[in-house]
Parts: sequence; structure tokens; C-alpha cells
Amino acid sequence: MEEIMNGINHWIQTLPKVLNAMLETEISKCPLPNKWSKKEILGHLCDSAINNIHRFINIQYEEQPLVIQSYNQDQWVKLQNYQERPLDEICNLFIALNKQIINILSNIPKEKLSYVCDIGNNQLKTVEWLIKDYLKHMEHHINNQILMKNYA
Repeated sequence: MEEIMNGINHWIQTLPKVLNAMLETEISKCPLPNKWSKKEILGHLCDSAINNIHRFINIQYEEQPLVIQSYNQDQWVKLQNYQERPLDEICNLFIALNKQIINILSNIPKEKLSYVCDIGNNQLKTVEWLIKDYLKHMEHHINNQILMKNYA
């Protein structure tokens, strides 16, 4: 878990600085009509954190396997209006939510990492897998969209 927490902490410290160094036009431009801007992707990462906080807590005490509920990512981004919000607000939210995730991860007893959840289509995964996938998902969006110069 230490490696995962270090990875999340790296992005807490790095991503806001990277985004703040970009022009407003670069972070707000949507590459295609139905694609998110970099600001909206950051908002999506906040939404992912919100949903995973819920999962990381519930899986520790709910009956196993915990069925992971999906959420409508496009509606979450749209209804929270990330596109029109100031970047610093979204960055602050990203930082706070991911600090909370690090706090949760640092308090999960080792034996609970093997607890099982159903991620859909009868795929059973452990809490440890879910946690690793959270960072993998975050880094996918950061490396393949936010940091890509030709994304916007």
C-alpha cells in the first residue's frame, strides 16, 4: 500500500502545479464535442475519488462480495459544471479528496486487503486490486490526456 499512497501523493503535489502552468485555453478546450477538457478530466478524477472513498470504506464492513455500483461519469462531470469552475477550486478538491484516500488506505488492516468485491459481470476482485486500479485509472487520465500536449 505504501507504493500506492506514494503514487497518489506524487500526483497531489505535482498535478496542480502542472495544470496551473497551463494556459486557460489549454485546460478548457474540449478536443471534440463529446470529449472532456483537461479541467473536466480533473473533475472526473475528483468524482472517481468520491466514489472510491465510499467503496474503500464500505468494503471493509459490508457483506462480501460487495457489489460495486457504477456511476454515470458524464452526468457527474456535466452536473458539477467543472468546465465553468475555477481551476483552483477543482485542484483543491482533488487534493483534499486524495489526501482522504491516503488516510483511508493507511488505516486499512492488512487482512482486509483480501476482502472481495464484485465489479460487474461477475468479476470478483480484492480490495487490494481495487486500490491499485484506482491509481492506475488516475494515472491513465493524467498521462494520456492531461499531460499530453496535443490532447486539447
